[in-house]
Amino acid sequence: MKGFLLGAAVGYVLGARAGRARYDQLVRLYRKVADHPAVQGLAGVVRAKVGLHEQV
Repeated sequence: MKGFLLGAAVGYVLGARAGRARYDQLVRLYRKVADHPAVQGLAGVVRAKVGLHEQV
């Protein structure tokens, strides 16, 4: 969740400086990367490892 908020904040600042078109471009790129199957798989692995450490 923190990563999403950080990404949104960075996207907002860059978008505000570069204009709405650049902001929209950054949002599309972020979504494309976040929805990529490899990224989703890695996120699942990270969540599983974090979940294991929380139970100990």
